[in-house]
Amino acid sequence: MAPGIPAAMERPHFIGIGGAGMSGIAKILARRGAKVAGSDAKESGTAEALRALGATVHIGHAAGHLADDATCVVVSSAIRADNPELLRAAELSIPVVHRSDALASLMDGLRAIAVAGTHGKTTTTSMLAVALSELGLDPSYAIGGDLAGPGTNATHGEGDIFVAEADESDRSFQKYDPEVAIVLNVELDHHANYASMDEIYDSFETFVGKIVPGGTLVVSADQSGAVELTRRVRDLSSLNIVTYGESETADVRVHKITPRGLTSEVTVVLNGKFLTFTVSVPGSHYAHNAVAALAAGVALGIPAHNLASALGKYTGVKRRLQLKGEAAGVQVIDSYAHHPTEMTADLEAMRGAASDSRLLVVFQPHLFSRTQELGTEMGQALALADASVVLDIYPAREDPIPGVTSTLIIDAAKAAGADVTAVHDKAAVPEVIAGMAKPGDLVLTMGAGDVTDLGPQILDHLSS
Repeated sequence: MAPGIPAAMERPHFIGIGGAGMSGIAKILARRGAKVAGSDAKESGTAEALRALGATVHIGHAAGHLADDATCVVVSSAIRADNPELLRAAELSIPVVHRSDALASLMDGLRAIAVAGTHGKTTTTSMLAVALSELGLDPSYAIGGDLAGPGTNATHGEGDIFVAEADESDRSFQKYDPEVAIVLNVELDHHANYASMDEIYDSFETFVGKIVPGGTLVVSADQSGAVELTRRVRDLSSLNIVTYGESETADVRVHKITPRGLTSEVTVVLNGKFLTFTVSVPGSHYAHNAVAALAAGVALGIPAHNLASALGKYTGVKRRLQLKGEAAGVQVIDSYAHHPTEMTADLEAMRGAASDSRLLVVFQPHLFSRTQELGTEMGQALALADASVVLDIYPAREDPIPGVTSTLIIDAAKAAGADVTAVHDKAAVPEVIAGMAKPGDLVLTMGAGDVTDLGPQILDHLSS
């Protein structure tokens, strides 16, 4: 057995290996020396990157892709029970391991930082990964997006720290035993798995309860859901709680956030002393993410001034207000925002970064269940743009829900006074936007689906 590889993970087969969470685990195992294989629905840069690490990646799903000597089959909650490779695993009596259990096994013996919250997980995890790497601590990390600098979502480091994005969507974050946990915010989302805020709170309480004795919870002092969670876990005797935010009661208090174009300067008060550092992405929510990362690193014993300097080296994550390019005087930026709170935060950030520009948005709703529950709020968020194009719902893992379409969002946006247009053919969007945009405008492609593919196409149309 190769060093650092759990026995069950020596020859893993990943169904959906190209996914953000799955590919990260596969990359770490490949770097540790495991014989990694898997399949994905379509060819991608991620598949090529995995092959470059020695993994076998099949395109399409078929029973024959699963090798008889596989030690386990790794799945996410998105894999359906009738997947042919999953059925073949049952025939061969090959153990099936959930993605979260696989990730938890990789953290064994390391000092884990788990980053949770309804929004901001990927950015905060990335900030920590970059800062700790910059300080020479060589962490391992698994992130739900690709870093703009190293260009990868996961790596196996030789240091003793493992930074992981902790996903609450299917309760899988309850599998981890972190030394430090960050909770950025707690809101109702993932409506297929949670029926109420009480269920959300219960899930986060379980997650916090898994922090190792003597460990630390870093939690927002500003966001109402996080404040309520803090109240609920306050009596856990083995837990250190560090709050951060603009609240006067915060342990790490945000004193001032100063916009600097597409960056921000942040000043915090920590242990009675002022500390100022730069965040390379605009918007107060990203500044708060950086402060959470700072507090988590300090909880591990890393000097605050060193962390602050290292956080300034963070250059962003793909799809998190990522500049895709400029053509005909128009900048095209990509946003992963798909929940109303995220949408509002990114739209306000772009407003603050370029207050004299028109803001045009191409929004693709993500999931029927989310649109059913939050479509009105999504539409209201789009009122922050000068004009918006709304696409059909990206279904991802869900089947359609009768009566739930992007019209719910469009009607709410118009009721809020927004200039919004429905475009049902995604291929038509670049021409539509090219006809709307003028020099000096900002175009924001927004959503968690394949709307990101439109950025380069829009730039091509603007250039022609």
